[in-house]
Amino acid sequence: MGFAIERDGDLLAVSVDGQLVVGNRQEFKQLVLDEVEQGARRVLIDFSNTGYIDSSGLGALVSLGKRIRERGGELRLAGLNEDLRTLFELTRLDTLFKLYDARDTALVGF
Repeated sequence: MGFAIERDGDLLAVSVDGQLVVGNRQEFKQLVLDEVEQGARRVLIDFSNTGYIDSSGLGALVSLGKRIRERGGELRLAGLNEDLRTLFELTRLDTLFKLYDARDTALVGF
């Protein structure tokens, strides 16, 4: 379980490996916020290797999305499996975030 980041100019790509839950959400959130403070404006979170996100993980994403938008940026989510996509639809968070099937698709026009 962990996070991998890639930075290219103002583009930040974060891969979440495992789960995004109460035990690691603060580390995740701080990692992204630190990069946003250093100029990242286009943020892509890749959930291709993620099986589960709990309510605190969703809360961290909502908070990050707000902060990134306040800084004039955009947050995109990619690689959500069927269960995670359903979670975002049930919680109506699919209206707050742009969801993409794959990382490559999310990067087009970003």
